[in-house]
Amino acid sequence: MAGNSVKEIRVAGTGRILVAPAETAAPTDTTAAWGSAWKDLGYTSTDGIKLSKKDKLDPIDTWQSLSPARFVLSDRDLTVKFQMMQLNEDTLPFFMGGGTIAETAASSGVYKYEVATSPKINERALGIEFTDGSAVTYRFVIPRGHVTDTEELALTRNAAIKLGVTFSALAVDDTTPLATFLMKDSAYAAG
Repeated sequence: MAGNSVKEIRVAGTGRILVAPAETAAPTDTTAAWGSAWKDLGYTSTDGIKLSKKDKLDPIDTWQSLSPARFVLSDRDLTVKFQMMQLNEDTLPFFMGGGTIAETAASSGVYKYEVATSPKINERALGIEFTDGSAVTYRFVIPRGHVTDTEELALTRNAAIKLGVTFSALAVDDTTPLATFLMKDSAYAAG
């Protein structure tokens, strides 16, 4: 719809972030359940999710002109940034770069996570879902990516621990999309 329409303003009122092994099949619509391989990362900070797409254009300069004659697309970065607020068997390894948490002895109730000496590739699929009221649902899926940055882990007496990450999309191949949006939203209906 062209022009101003308050019906097309979206607020990501409530949502969730899920991870799965890289290239795990995601739902193909907005009502199907996420498969059992998808793990919900739980509560996130009120900052929500920040999605960033940056394309790098390199100028082609010429002797005859002070301004570029054209641009060549040389890079595309697609990142998702968020802060997890729960500490568990899914969030801590996601933040730290993979690995597992294991009980130190049977029925001990004591668990151990070891941070590897050398970083390892920990590719994952990432799914984001949010709703705006009961009629609008969005799903955003990155089939393959990696945590490329983490924030400082602050341990203080008056604030919740936050596991802040930046997740960067990786290409699967030359034909698979870098990411996919699924929308149950009448704003996209041909008018």
